[in-house]
Amino acid sequence: MGPDAVDAPSAEKRRESGAGTVGKEQVEELIATYDEERPARKLGPRLDRVIGVICFVIAAWVLWQVFFPLPQGNQFSLIIFLGSTLPLVFLTFRFRKRRVARSGPSTGSGNRLSDNPNVIDWALAMIALLVCLYPVLPVPGGGFNAFLDRQGQLSPLDVIAGALLTLLVLEACRRTTGLVLPIVCVAFFLYAYYGGFLPISWPISHAGVDFDQIINGFYNDQSGFFGTPLDVAASYIVLFTIYGAVLDATGAGRFFIDLSFALFRKSRSAPGRTVTLSGFLLGTVSGSGTATAVSLGAVTWPILRRAGYPRENAGGMLAAAGIGAILSPPTLGAAAFIIAEYLRVSYLQVLLWAVIPTILYYLGIILAVEIDSRRFGAKAVEMPRKHAGKLLLRFGYHLLSLAIIIVFLAAGIPPFRAVVYATAVAAVFGLVERMISRRDPLDPESIAERFGPAMITYAKDLGRALSGGIRSALGVVTVCASAGVITSVIVKTGLGQNLADILVAVGRALTDNPTVVLVLTAVLAAIAVLLLGLAVPVTASFIIAWVVIGPALQTLGVSPGESAMFIFYYAVLSEVSPPTALAAVASSAITGGNTIKTMWQATKYTLPAFLAPLAFVITDNGSHLLLQGTPWEVIWTTVVSMIAVAALAVVTGGWIFREASRLQRILCLPAALLLLYLHPISIAIGLAFAAAAVILNLISSRRQPLTQGVTDA
Repeated sequence: MGPDAVDAPSAEKRRESGAGTVGKEQVEELIATYDEERPARKLGPRLDRVIGVICFVIAAWVLWQVFFPLPQGNQFSLIIFLGSTLPLVFLTFRFRKRRVARSGPSTGSGNRLSDNPNVIDWALAMIALLVCLYPVLPVPGGGFNAFLDRQGQLSPLDVIAGALLTLLVLEACRRTTGLVLPIVCVAFFLYAYYGGFLPISWPISHAGVDFDQIINGFYNDQSGFFGTPLDVAASYIVLFTIYGAVLDATGAGRFFIDLSFALFRKSRSAPGRTVTLSGFLLGTVSGSGTATAVSLGAVTWPILRRAGYPRENAGGMLAAAGIGAILSPPTLGAAAFIIAEYLRVSYLQVLLWAVIPTILYYLGIILAVEIDSRRFGAKAVEMPRKHAGKLLLRFGYHLLSLAIIIVFLAAGIPPFRAVVYATAVAAVFGLVERMISRRDPLDPESIAERFGPAMITYAKDLGRALSGGIRSALGVVTVCASAGVITSVIVKTGLGQNLADILVAVGRALTDNPTVVLVLTAVLAAIAVLLLGLAVPVTASFIIAWVVIGPALQTLGVSPGESAMFIFYYAVLSEVSPPTALAAVASSAITGGNTIKTMWQATKYTLPAFLAPLAFVITDNGSHLLLQGTPWEVIWTTVVSMIAVAALAVVTGGWIFREASRLQRILCLPAALLLLYLHPISIAIGLAFAAAAVILNLISSRRQPLTQGVTDA
C-alpha cells in the first residue's frame, strides 16, 4: 500500500496548492513521531535483521502458546513473555525521541544514518533480561516454585531484582509513551510508601506499606507486573497485532482502499465517504488511530484537496476516520480485551455492546461529510476506481478472515484462538492469490520455475509480518507492565474506592437529587478520562480510570458493562481531543493545515461519540444502546439517538435542507441533548425543538432557492 496508487497532481499544481503527495518515507516518519505505541529507532541493517529474527521467534512462541501452553502456569508464561520483550524496548526505542523535520520529505532511507543502541542501551537490555527471568532461573535455592513460596517474604536478592525491574519497566514506558505515565506510577509508589504520613482525617490516608511489601506486590503478586493488563497484552493484543501485520503483508490495506473507491460513484460526497469507509477497514489492519489517519491521508488527501476540502476539514475527517476502527467491531482497541478480562465476560459480548455506538459514530461522520460537501461546494472528482465485484471476487478473502473472527467468537471459540485461525486463513489465501497473480499460471514449466522462489519470497514476507507484529506491540507491553504499579498500589491501599467516594461526594455536595448527582458525576468522569487520555495512551488511561471512576459510577447504580464502555469511549476519544489530539496533529502534518483548527474539526466529526456514552449511564434506557433490553427497547432508543446525532450534525455543520441560521442551530442543541437523555418527556421536548428548526429551515428554503450547484448529491 502506498500513496503512489493515486495519481498525484503535477508539480505545478502541488506548488499552487501548497502541499504535495506524501511519500512512503514521510508516512513512516510521521507514524514514528505521533504514534505512541510504535518503535521510532532506525536500526542498522545487520542489527535490524537480528532483532527481526528475535521478534519472529517470540511471535512463533506466542502462537504456539495458544494451543500448547506451558505446564508451569500463566504467571510463568508472563515472566517469559516480559523477559523476551522488555529488553527489546531498550534496543528499538531511543533514550530521547528524535525530532522529525517538518519542512519536507526525507532524502530517502538509503541516505539515513542508522541509530543503533549504545553501550548503556545494551546494558539496560541485559539487566532487563536478567531481572525479568530471575524468578524462573534454576539457581541454587531458586526456581519458580521457590520464588512463589517466598511471596510476602522476599529475600534481599528478590527485593533488589524487583526494584531494578520496577525502574526498568518505568524507563521502558518513558521511552515508548513519554514521561507522564511513569510520573503517575512514581506518584502511586510514593503514596503507598508515605501514605501513613497523611493526616488521618484525609479520606485517602492509610497505614503505609513497607518497601519490601511494595516490591512484593509488583514482582511476586498477580496484581503487579504479571497481572491482568500484561496477561491481556500477551494473550490477545499481540495476537491481534500479528493478525494486522499479516493482513497488511497480504495486501489487505490496498484492497480496503480500492474497495472504498469502487463503492462510491462520482459525486461531491464520494471523497468523504471513501475516507470514512477506508478508515474503518484500514484500522483493522493498523490497530492504531494515528497510524491509520496518516496512512489514509497519504492516499486520499490529494483527492480531498482536488474536491475542494479545506485543509483543516480534511485533516479532521482523516483523524475521525482513523480512530473509528478502534471504536468499532470486530477488533476495537486493546482496552476492549481488558474490559472482557476485568468483567469476566466474553470478547463477543464487548463487541455486541459496541454495535449501536459504532452506528451512531459513523452516522455522525457521514452526516458531517454530506454537510461539508455542500457548505464548501465540493467538486465531484475523478477517483481511481476498479470494479467492486471483481475486487471482491479476487481479494474478498481479506473480509473472510474478519468474518471468521466474528463467526468463531459466536461459536464459543476463545478470541485468542479465533484470531490465530483468521491469521492462518489470511496467510493461506495470500499465498494462493500471489501464485495466481503470476504470469502463465497454467504453464507447467512456469509453475515449476516460479513456485519455489515465490514460496521463499512469501515466507520472508510472512516472517517480517510476524516480526513486525511483535515490534508494533512493544509499546503496549510496556504500558500494560507499568499499569501493574498502579493496580498493585490500589489493591494494597484501597485507593480506588476512596477516590470513587470523593468523586461521588463532589456531586452530592452540590445537590441531593440522585439523578442530578449521577449526571454531574458522569460529566466530571468524562472530563477526567479525557484529560487523563491527553497525557497517557488509551490502554493506560482506561486501566487508571477503571479503578477510580468505575467504582464511582457503580456506586450510583450504573452497571459494570455500562461503566466500562463509558470509560473506554472517552479513553479512545482523547486521541482527537484538544489540546494534544495526536491523530489530529498527525493529520494536519499530512494536509498542511493549522493544527489547532484541525483538532476542532476532528472534534466536530466525532461529537456524537463524545455525547453518546453519557446516554449509557445517566438514564436506565441508555443501557438499550448496549443491546441490553428487548428488541423494541433497542430499536426505539437507537432511532431516537440517531435523530439526536442528526441534530448535533446541524449544530456543528450548519445545514439542514439548506444553510441553517443561527437560531435553527441553537434550537438543535437542546434537541440533541434532550433526545440523548432517552426519557419519554425529554424526547418529546427534544423532538419539538428539532421540528421547529426543520420547519424554519423549510420556510426559509421556499423563500430563497437553494444555491445553484449545491442541490445535487
